[in-house]
Amino acid sequence: MARVIDSAEYREKTHVFRDREHAGELLAEKLEAYQGDRSALVVAIPAGGVPVGCVISEKLDLPLEVAVTRKLHVPWNPEAGFGAVAWNGLVEVNQPLVRQLGLTDDQVEEVVEKEKRVIRQRMRLYGRGEFPDIEGRHPILVDDGLASGFSMLTTARAVKQYNPGRVTVAVPTAPLRSIEMLRRHVDEVYCLNVRSGLYFAVASAYIRWRDLTDEEVMGYLKEST
Repeated sequence: MARVIDSAEYREKTHVFRDREHAGELLAEKLEAYQGDRSALVVAIPAGGVPVGCVISEKLDLPLEVAVTRKLHVPWNPEAGFGAVAWNGLVEVNQPLVRQLGLTDDQVEEVVEKEKRVIRQRMRLYGRGEFPDIEGRHPILVDDGLASGFSMLTTARAVKQYNPGRVTVAVPTAPLRSIEMLRRHVDEVYCLNVRSGLYFAVASAYIRWRDLTDEEVMGYLKEST
């Protein structure tokens, strides 16, 4: 089971980060032991994970990579997801939820193929080709927060196919239940704002929150090169 590193001052609170950049600064402070570590690299999940990851990459003098993972959206509710698919084709499906929703195999496959097309488009936009060789290295997986945690779980499992030495997850905010799920699959979880209530929204950890456009993501990535 992974060790969990959080911040007591932020537990159970909302609106603790000014924006994603501020969250990245605070996470970088927690991760300072990895500053300049030549085996480590930051792997950000677009879109929201990119500004967080860019700050961590800059503060800790670590290279930045991108892992394009997409939520599998419920056909009639694009805000909800029943799993995720990664850039390398790995698919993770929340089978109990699929059964509860009554989704057919054809519906699931249609959503998977749609998100794979989006991933290919995003990778071209972001100028990303093959995922880097991280065998024996230490990827730090970054997003702006976890909800169900399935996108991060899928990313972690996809990254493990490249035989890293260890895998760390670093996010500003997450529900306790998602952290507990991830602990079985990674080596460390850094999360500043852990909440245990029934209701959870990533956005409620931020004072300023909005969805990012592809152009904004590309801007962050350009600045980090």
